[in-house]
Amino acid sequence: MKILTIFLVAISLSVLCGCETERKSVPQLAPKPADAKGQASKPPAAASPASGFSDAVVSTLGGRATQVSLDQASAMQAATLAADRKIIRNADLTIETDSPTDGLRKITSIAEGHGGFVVTSEFKQNDSSGQSKATQTVTVVARVPSSQFNGALEQIRAAGNRVIQEKVSGQDVSEEYLDLEARIRTKKALETQFIEIMKRAGKVEDALSVQRELAEVRTEIEKLEGRRRFLENQASLSTINVTLRPPTQIVNATGFWYSVKSAFSDGVDVALAVVLFLIRAVVALLPIVLLIGLPLALIARFVIRRLRRRQLLPRDPAPLSHRSPQSLRRLPRRA
Repeated sequence: MKILTIFLVAISLSVLCGCETERKSVPQLAPKPADAKGQASKPPAAASPASGFSDAVVSTLGGRATQVSLDQASAMQAATLAADRKIIRNADLTIETDSPTDGLRKITSIAEGHGGFVVTSEFKQNDSSGQSKATQTVTVVARVPSSQFNGALEQIRAAGNRVIQEKVSGQDVSEEYLDLEARIRTKKALETQFIEIMKRAGKVEDALSVQRELAEVRTEIEKLEGRRRFLENQASLSTINVTLRPPTQIVNATGFWYSVKSAFSDGVDVALAVVLFLIRAVVALLPIVLLIGLPLALIARFVIRRLRRRQLLPRDPAPLSHRSPQSLRRLPRRA
């Protein structure tokens, strides 16, 4: 009986020792914090090495995706703002070409190929005496879409031998365009209010007064819309002014024979200038001689003849009644 009691006590002690060992081996968990609703949050799952690596990859890829999406959004926004801007672009070129007429045909085909057109073309021939032949100058004004401005400009540059002068200018009218749109919206809202007031007007005088105000508002709206259409047209179509002229002849201004030729040419020019001056002087003095000199000459001749006749008369103080008939016959007759 004692032996059985001892055996049972030993078994109980061994069982108690095993339970205490298992209790020590199991880690104690921290108390679960309560969330806003008073419920305990779920314990975090144990992170394995594989799961930690995947979480790091996902976080890295997510950051890059966010950065890429932000860059794309900013680029799209900049492109939208650039597309909405109203910029008037113009270009002025002076091109040297062997045949200005052929250059005109090339520029016309270039403008039409880019969806544009030629507004005006002017042909001028300069008859210069200092050159061996007359020179030709062609002025062309072409308009092309603003999106095709650079391409058309490059082809126009290649239409001649070389570009002597070039000027490209741009004017940003986006602010003015947006201001016009805002003013147009305001005026249209005011027009709608005036229409409603005119419908509710009970007197003819009130209706006429509202109609006058409505007419003024409508006039302002038409002016603003006309200015807006002008800016849209100028911004959508760029203007290119081209002047085509032949190459300038280069003369060798050195050498003995060139000096002799230049001196002879200068002498001929001086002689021609002197002859031309004399001809002009004679032509200018001819009316003066005819209108003033001829009458003066006739008057002087008449006066001289009268003086001569008086000198020929005898100075006899005796009266004619006491003279003899022979002396009277010798007296000259007065005219």
